[in-house]
Amino acid sequence: MKRTLRLLNTFFILFLLLELSGCGYKPSSQYSRKVVGGKISTNVVISAQDPENTVLIKDAVDRAIIEIFHASLVDRKVADTHLSFSISKPSYTPIQYNANGFVVAYRATIILGIVRETKDVKKRYSAKGTYDFAIAPNAVITDQDRFDAIKFSAQKAIASFIAQVSAEGSRKGE
Repeated sequence: MKRTLRLLNTFFILFLLLELSGCGYKPSSQYSRKVVGGKISTNVVISAQDPENTVLIKDAVDRAIIEIFHASLVDRKVADTHLSFSISKPSYTPIQYNANGFVVAYRATIILGIVRETKDVKKRYSAKGTYDFAIAPNAVITDQDRFDAIKFSAQKAIASFIAQVSAEGSRKGE
């Protein structure tokens, strides 16, 4: 009985693996590479109000290009695509109050303006990222909280941009 059950489980798993392998699934990086190519250059417009955050955005953008697009960062002269990023001023909205009416959680929101340039196309994108974080009651937002909020909301905005580009690439393949 146990042997029969084990054999049925093995066949079920094998059938499931064969079924999934034939479904035509492609990772989003393949779709996005159709749009951006394999060589990308980046530029982040420095915010005069908040130059420290520009460095955070630049690092997050470069990391995403390598990890998600699976592309190489190159000089603009030899790039298939040039991406230019600008960041809006971060906004902080109270989202939770304690029983005494003090703010105990905020939502940080940033909007990235992205311009994608190739030899033939210049296209603008807008990507929004949010990050929720807690603070002590009746306290101010610390620099570390602010930097973390901007970093994580920028990562979400970059993920939103990647989703837009992947969707564009999937439509190209049809």
